[in-house]
Amino acid sequence: MIQDLIAAERRELATLLDGLSPSAWATPTLCAGWRVPEVVAHMTMPFRLSAGRFVRELLKSGGRFNSMADRLARRDAAGLSHEELVASLRDNADHPWRPPGGGPEGALSHDVIHGLDITTALKLDRRVPLDRLAVILTALKPKQVKYFGADLTGVALRADDLDWSYGTGTPLTGAAQDLLLVLGNRRLPAGRLRGEPSARFTAS
Repeated sequence: MIQDLIAAERRELATLLDGLSPSAWATPTLCAGWRVPEVVAHMTMPFRLSAGRFVRELLKSGGRFNSMADRLARRDAAGLSHEELVASLRDNADHPWRPPGGGPEGALSHDVIHGLDITTALKLDRRVPLDRLAVILTALKPKQVKYFGADLTGVALRADDLDWSYGTGTPLTGAAQDLLLVLGNRRLPAGRLRGEPSARFTAS
């Protein structure tokens, strides 16, 4: 069932990307330092790398995954056309890639978060279906939140469109997809979150 959700997310995002203007493609996303092409190149990177090549690329970056991911995203964004990047996403909708230790929920989370990095930055009114968000948020573990580095000390996340909450402290309320971005250590545009802690998670 989760693979069906992953495939639907990839196909829907590919359709959305097909309709973007050249100026939209050049827009910075919520991923610091990445425009739309770099985000899409990163999302589709697993479809281009064999296990052996992944290891070789990781060694080139001294074993630092984030450094490798940034280098490859920039390289592929420069070397592939927008059409090729979209085709890679669409043609691999059913690809069984899983992030290390993440399982199918991790793959779905990866695609949804990076899709939101794009659509939120572009101010596109795309609502991720709640069944996909429920799968991601229900499976979420504290170690995954820690990996992203979001400081949620004293903050209680409360979704207003889904029966989901996380943490204890002063309430921070918003749509489930916006709170997923908070968990991913993204800064959101003003007006997306409600509650006293909102300024901590809002772009200046």
